[in-house]
Amino acid sequence: MKKYSLVIHGGAGTLLKGLMTPEKEEQYKAALNEALEKGYAVLENGGSALDAVETSVNHLENSPLFNAGRGSVFTNEGTHEMDAAIMDGSNLKAGAVSLITGIKNPISLARDVMDKSDHVFLAGEGAMRFAKSLDYTLEKPEYFYDEHRYQQWQNIKDSDKFELDHSMKKEGKFGTVGAVACDQNGNIAAATSTGGMTNKKWGRIGDSPMIGAGNYANNKTCAVSCTGSGEYFIRGVVAYDVSCLMEYKGMALADAASEVINKRVLEIGGDGGLIAVDAKGNIAMTFNTEGMYRGFKTSEGEKEIGIYKN
Repeated sequence: MKKYSLVIHGGAGTLLKGLMTPEKEEQYKAALNEALEKGYAVLENGGSALDAVETSVNHLENSPLFNAGRGSVFTNEGTHEMDAAIMDGSNLKAGAVSLITGIKNPISLARDVMDKSDHVFLAGEGAMRFAKSLDYTLEKPEYFYDEHRYQQWQNIKDSDKFELDHSMKKEGKFGTVGAVACDQNGNIAAATSTGGMTNKKWGRIGDSPMIGAGNYANNKTCAVSCTGSGEYFIRGVVAYDVSCLMEYKGMALADAASEVINKRVLEIGGDGGLIAVDAKGNIAMTFNTEGMYRGFKTSEGEKEIGIYKN
């Protein structure tokens, strides 16, 4: 049997040891562990990489700890605008949604765009009409209310500032969640979901829902989910750049990920990280920030959950 593996992340950024209480740290690790185990169980039972990444991201979206789904940050207007993307490396099919509200699990709507429409990317009102056509239940705003997120917004809501969930100010972190997996058949997939930036205006969209920027999967190379300063990850076409280095330069997964995150993104002023897997089950968890909420598990008995730089 081929090696299979799953990697997840809950955002990267200025995660310094000592900034979080031990209790909060344990909460994050427990939430990461649950998402990891649920997704890994899909792989272990012979399920697809696609189902595994959707399952893991669903669990991260359901936690108020992460800036996606339930824990999404507030926009300038006091609402929640969420983005998500999913991609199947076996056939290069993909689905993405952006600027959606009231959807409990944006990643599942992205999956439905891929599976139940002729399109790849739906946004705003149109994406919401599509969700309603599939009888999605819309959650009330209270479902997405989190006191910590609300206070983040209150601090800057009357200014022109916007803040990445994990930015350089105080306890900064880029709030995105994601998962990549390689299943028992050697197929790979990637999923990414986010609530965007606190106090964002004008329908701002980051890299998370953009295929090739924040999310990408191709059996020939790798599956990638990014977390970072979205504008730079879009400009660097980061997820696809890792794939290109493998396809055209013959680089190994870890080397390609390091080249992009530790060199190319930094050169244009961006920071953040990514998780990646190839069709042999090899993994990478690469970041140029102080930390990244992350975890992985493989069929060879390896498992790790981490927050800070080791």
